[in-house]
Amino acid sequence: MATLVFDIETSAVPLDSFDESSQEYLMRPANNLPAGEEQEAKREELTRMMNLWPFTAQVVCIAMINAETLRGQVIFIADDFESNTRDVTGVDFMPVMDEVELLNQFWAVARHYDKVVTFNGRQFDIPFLYLRSAQLDVSITRKNWLGYRFATEPHCDLAEQLTFYNVSGRSGAARRFNLDFYCRVFGVDSPKSHGVTGMDVNQLMEEERYGDIAEYCLRDVFATVKLFDIWKVRLAGIK
Repeated sequence: MATLVFDIETSAVPLDSFDESSQEYLMRPANNLPAGEEQEAKREELTRMMNLWPFTAQVVCIAMINAETLRGQVIFIADDFESNTRDVTGVDFMPVMDEVELLNQFWAVARHYDKVVTFNGRQFDIPFLYLRSAQLDVSITRKNWLGYRFATEPHCDLAEQLTFYNVSGRSGAARRFNLDFYCRVFGVDSPKSHGVTGMDVNQLMEEERYGDIAEYCLRDVFATVKLFDIWKVRLAGIK
């Protein structure tokens, strides 16, 4: 059974790209506060949150690796095609001009895989891809990836497996940590150890550092592959 491990990076579209009614709706929690520092802080918080919503942000990069062969590709939006000069063994860097092309290429690859592995993909990556693809009228070739939550096929979400499906809540023994922390405690090279995090994506897009986004996204995927291998042997008992 072929297994695809992937991760996405997203970036908010400008607030002023929405009509006035939509802008008011998105900023209403801030606008309901008295004018001043509290209102401005809320607006900044909402603006950051827009990176996480599929109707207010776009997918700018998807990195994917075959868990068995460790070969794969990174598809990313770039204004020029010189960004594909990155050199990672077994991985092709594929710049594209827009999000529709990116999503179409991703789903063309996804159709060849029976199983998918993510970190927090059930809550974020997969719903984001589904809704964003639907909005842009991009055909989804794998519509069963959310699946049954308490199963690891066709979707194994390591964030759920390492918390035993959130059995401990926020403060128990199996509380949830971020990918960076899991990597550090399990001795895996953290994707954030190279000085780039998901919070930097908007700025990197503005600076046209598309290749840096692609490399960061790929590091996330390689870290997820290694955590998947650890989970299989030490917790799931899969050889």
